[in-house]
Amino acid sequence: MSGPRVDLEAAADLGQSPIDVAAVIQTLADQAAQGQAMSIGFPGAVDIDYRAVAPLHGRLWNNIGDPATEPGGAAHTKALERAVIAWCADAVALPADNRWGYVTAGGTEGNLAALHAAHVRYPTGVVYYSAAAHYSIRKIIEIVGVRSVVVDATDTGEMSYPHLASRARRNRQRPAIVVATAGTTMTEAIDNTSRIHAVLSDIGIDRRHVHVDAALAGIPLALDGALRLDDASGVDSVAISGHKFFGTPTPCGVVLMRDSIRRHGTHIAYTGTLDTTVAGSRCGQAAAMLWYAIASHGREGHRWRATAARQLAADAVDKLTAVGWPAWRHPHAFTVVLRTPPELVRQKWLLATDGDWSHTICMPGISRAQIDAFVADIAAAVRWSPPAAIPRPRSAAEPTSGQHQNSVATADAVR
Repeated sequence: MSGPRVDLEAAADLGQSPIDVAAVIQTLADQAAQGQAMSIGFPGAVDIDYRAVAPLHGRLWNNIGDPATEPGGAAHTKALERAVIAWCADAVALPADNRWGYVTAGGTEGNLAALHAAHVRYPTGVVYYSAAAHYSIRKIIEIVGVRSVVVDATDTGEMSYPHLASRARRNRQRPAIVVATAGTTMTEAIDNTSRIHAVLSDIGIDRRHVHVDAALAGIPLALDGALRLDDASGVDSVAISGHKFFGTPTPCGVVLMRDSIRRHGTHIAYTGTLDTTVAGSRCGQAAAMLWYAIASHGREGHRWRATAARQLAADAVDKLTAVGWPAWRHPHAFTVVLRTPPELVRQKWLLATDGDWSHTICMPGISRAQIDAFVADIAAAVRWSPPAAIPRPRSAAEPTSGQHQNSVATADAVR
């Protein structure tokens, strides 16, 4: 129920007395609810109701240490965490006799855990990542203290394999740690790990670690059979977000890697656990929410969610194009890339914008009515101010002669 709105900066000041705690909390809740209908530019599903997990709220659930080791006391959800890891590992075909992972605080922690393991494995290795990679990669490289090289991306967001070859050739004596992205931030492009391996093999770099940052698209691609970590894939690790496709109400994620390459850690006497994770203490509620999302929908339910969201994205492209506004998407993507709308449209709708291009993301739970209303606002903008003629990047489905062909979500895209 809505209550009186307050000035949050003033009302939240802890130096005042008394503090109207209820009004502050209600204002935050109202603010979020009012903005949700217009929030179509960032990747968080909104179709799963997590109120069933509410009985776990109100106390600390601490999944401290390795998922396989039980801490003292009963206030942890490690049994659920292990089930989540097993389900996700099965989804990406990670071999049952060589798998490890845990529930993280999000995709960034997953990337950090994987790149730290790769650096321990190859201390003299060079990290290669594309210009379209998530911003966390540069930050993680600074934290780990590893040498790195930025690789160009194509106009549709995929890594440039010729540029990777030219940069890796200069460091052919060093191991290669390559960060591939399955679902880039702006266009949801997929880097083709088969081509990455081919580049490294042609150069003669046999010592390598290939990590896939699949925060947004990891689960949908895995359910398609397009993201695999089987032995044939040559992919060593993957990071997946929980609050994007699963839409958990707290940021979280999953990191998976081969058990043979992970950091095995040390036993901590006072916790009774192995210290193998980046965070140490970890949110037990997050593992419970991920478990609930999987248990309540199953593989087919999540496959249906992904299919419906992709169809809505395809329809959005058609509708935007029909009103004269440039838009496109990768065949597998929830993300619709469109010419940046006028200021009035951007003030109303929460979009992600990078210069001449913006995007909306048709995550599960985004409705056809929302997309129709957005397109109607674009149509009104077209009547007042037609978009300037800016050549749009071609999608994977329409390469031209002499232009690099972008990968699509086929069984070879990220394996």
